[in-house]
This record gives sequence, C-alpha cells and structure tokens, in this order.
Amino acid sequence: MMYDLLFTNATLAAMAGPKAYGLVENAAIAVKDGRIVYAGPMADLPDAAAKETEDLEGRLVTPGLIDCHTHLVYAGDRASEFEARLLGKSYEEIARAGGGILSTVRATRAASEDELVETALPRLDALIGEGVTTIEIKSGYGLTLEDELKMLRAARRLGDERPVRVKTTLLAAHALPPEFKNADDYIAHVCSDIMPAAASETLADAVDGFCEGVGFSPAQIERVFEKASSLGLRVKLHAEQLSDLGGAKLAARYGALSADHLEYLKPEDAPALAEAGTVAVLLPGAFYYLRETRLPPIDALRAAGVPMALATDCNPGTSPMTSLLLAMNMGCTLFRLTPEEAMAGATRCAAAALGLEDAGTLNAGNSADFCIWRARHPAELAYGVGANPLLKRVFRGRS
Repeated sequence: MMYDLLFTNATLAAMAGPKAYGLVENAAIAVKDGRIVYAGPMADLPDAAAKETEDLEGRLVTPGLIDCHTHLVYAGDRASEFEARLLGKSYEEIARAGGGILSTVRATRAASEDELVETALPRLDALIGEGVTTIEIKSGYGLTLEDELKMLRAARRLGDERPVRVKTTLLAAHALPPEFKNADDYIAHVCSDIMPAAASETLADAVDGFCEGVGFSPAQIERVFEKASSLGLRVKLHAEQLSDLGGAKLAARYGALSADHLEYLKPEDAPALAEAGTVAVLLPGAFYYLRETRLPPIDALRAAGVPMALATDCNPGTSPMTSLLLAMNMGCTLFRLTPEEAMAGATRCAAAALGLEDAGTLNAGNSADFCIWRARHPAELAYGVGANPLLKRVFRGRS
C-alpha cells in the first residue's frame, strides 16, 4: 500500500480513547483514498511509502470541526432588532410585533435560490476558514412548500460549491407564517405537504421544530415527530430555550438526535436524554447575544452522562456568529465547560448530534477530515478569543 498523505511528528488530539483529548504525542496520521488509514504513535506506523509526506514538528492535529446547528441560509438581516433589544424590547415582544423570524421569512421568500447560495457563501467561508469540515444547515425561513424546498436546495448546493459536508434539516415547524391564523392548521400542512415533499426529493437528513411559547406546543411538535418517523427521518428539537415546555423529554421519547439550547431544562430531565442517546447541543452565541442569564444545567447533563455538543447557531436574529472557535470559548467562559468538553463538543459530540459515525474522531476508517493547528495542545483552541491558529484543513484527504 502507498499512502496518499502522511503527516509525521504530530501531536494528535484523536478525541477517542482513555487519555484526555485522546492525546498522542510523537504521532503520525496517514490517508488513503479519502480515509484515515492510521492515526497513532509513529513507532507503530505501518511501513509504507507516501505520495506526500510532511513533518509537522509537533503541531496539533484534531478532527475537523463540526458545526451541528446553524441557520446559515437566509436573506436580509436584523440589525434593527439588535438595536431594539438594546433599547429594552424582548425577543418575544419583537416576534409578536411581526419581527423576529417572520422578518427573515419575508426576505428569504423574496430571494431566489441563487441569491440564497450567494449570500450564504461568505458565512460558510468564515466557518471553513476556522477548520469546519461538516456543517448542519436548517430551513425554516420559508414556511411554504416552495420556499422550504428552495432553502434546502440552496443548502445542498453549498456542499457542491465548497469542500465541506452539508447535513440538511427541515425546520418548517419554526414559526407560524402570516397566511395561517391557526397553528394546528399550519402543522397539518407541514405534515401532509412539506415534509413528504422534502422526503421524496431526499432534501432533508432530519426534521426539527421550535417547541416554545412563540413557536409550537409539545402536542403540535409530536405530530411533526410522528410524521417524520413515518417518513424514516430522524428528529431534532429546539427545546427549553425561553421556557420549560417539556420539549427535551418529548425529543428523548422519540429518540431525537439532539435537543438544542436547553437553558430551561429541569435538571431531573437530563437522565432521559442520556437514556435516549440524545445529544444536548449548547448554543452560547444565542445566550450571549440575547443577554440571557439562565444557564443550561451543565452539572446535571454532565452527571447524567449526556453528550454535550457546541455550535454557532448562526442565524440573523439571535446569533449572527460565524466562528465555532468563539463558540468553544463561550462554552467555557459562559457555561463553564472544560476545554476538553468544548473540544469534544465541536467534534465527537457534534458528529453524534448529526448521526455521523465516520467523523468527529481521528480513527482509522473515518473520513480524512482533520485540522492542523499552530498549537501544541488542544486547550489552546478554546483559550483564544478572536484568534485563528488554523494552519491547514484537510477534507476527505485533500488540503
């Protein structure tokens, strides 16, 4: 066998194994046909020639970063709402006055698919520039059959335009569109028309919903989950961000990939997530941007053994953030995660939140998605604010 790529004298943070960070010093990582074929001590590296070899001189190698919760595709902006919140308006007041999600809905409906791709690319490039190799992108700003599918098609196209893996999520149950006066009627439309169409065109990898007072009730979300299950689609949920409606327990009951936000999660509900294998996706950007004070129950999630992922929640209204490294720092400074938990949150646990088994760790057989950093220890990645120590990003064996 001949390796396509071989990096030697590396410090690997494999994010697997018994040691902290899965740390391996004096290590090598070898790639063949877009897959990792070896990641471990140089002393155990199988002898083989390589088409390309690079001595990393002790630099850090981690799995490619994974942003597992974004709303990257949208049109317009909501800078005026940012100003309104600073002048005293709440998120709920803005939403009920026709702002919030619905203002982005109007702009997104007016944009073409090409325009959505064009406006999303700079945001995607910013994330790629910091080492993101996999990203989840939600719909939810169309709220009609045509516009939800338009958003999903735009998201899929981003994966063709750039070297990145895109996972798409149908979030039609995001807000009540203005042409519907009754939420139950809209949920019926989502279940009977939008979800089957997205499934038939294989545009969605999962289905999400917004379970909140300004969104949809647990009973309405359960109808969405039932339909998703019948279509063979996994589910996720925006849960317990602004209040406790029991959404996380509902998500766990349906074996959800993730329950996201969770500021108002009751500590006693954490074991249900652990038992279901549902990942808690923490979104410190929205917490920061909305100046929230209610922290997710990190100690309870940790004690229950719930995997905790971190994501940017990139969206125009509550987290216009395109830095997963900053989200890692915020996870530590605001939520009191350890740097190792933050690193796992942007790699191994984020992969689990997307149902991926070949990403998030430096294991033989996984996709050759990894990052080489101007760093010696993985804690440095969560430590910096506004810094980008990325030296090289490898995606499917290509840098």
